[in-house]
Amino acid sequence: MRHRIHGKQLCRDSEHRTAMLRNLAAGLFEHGQIETTLPKAKAVQPFVEKIITIAKRGGFNSRKRIEQMINDRKIHVWVADPNVPDSAKQNDHFDLPSDGSIEFNRYGEVRKAPRLVQHLMAVVGPKFADRDGGYTRIIKIGKRRLGDGTDLVILQLVGEEEGPQIGGGDSRRRTQKQRRRDFAAKVLISAAPAEEEAPVVDEADDDAIVNEERATEVAENAEEVTAVEEAPEVPEAPEATTEEDKKPKE
Repeated sequence: MRHRIHGKQLCRDSEHRTAMLRNLAAGLFEHGQIETTLPKAKAVQPFVEKIITIAKRGGFNSRKRIEQMINDRKIHVWVADPNVPDSAKQNDHFDLPSDGSIEFNRYGEVRKAPRLVQHLMAVVGPKFADRDGGYTRIIKIGKRRLGDGTDLVILQLVGEEEGPQIGGGDSRRRTQKQRRRDFAAKVLISAAPAEEEAPVVDEADDDAIVNEERATEVAENAEEVTAVEEAPEVPEAPEATTEEDKKPKE
């Protein structure tokens, strides 16, 4: 029984396991995200978050503590490598250094390049200055490793929610729920009577129609007034004379 034993062995001895966790953490700090297996990602996640918490404090003591936990090494050397395609020289998490900051000697060995601990203290730590824990996330991408078929995941630093997101496959429960919603929508559409859609009239069209009606009414009233004014006056007819009027008055 594994009483009082912390962590997972990952089928490795203690020295191999420590070296593996350090390499995984260094790759994560350099690239911003790495692709690995689910057990390894869960094992290295607390180790990475402890290092970031120490880097946030700053100072000489924090630097010495980080150097004890992880090996300091040159990073971003692949930026100046001509064999690496330009499409791979992109990073959504960090600003990559220029080619002039990386130098090689005549034998092709790296002579000058950014250092990992300095990158942690100057870039990674201040990036999470306003965040209390939870610096990493594990994303299942729905792929399996060739050979043993274990699940592959992406372990990445948080803080780039506005950029392109990586999504894995939908869960079985979510897929079934979406199918039920689609089926219910089809049933409602088939059961509801077919209603004729009324023509949609914009507010601008309504105003134009009202203005036209008012203009026609005003024009008709004006025509009636002019017709009455221009009509000729009819002379009054003379009064008819009767026989009594014709008789002379005495």
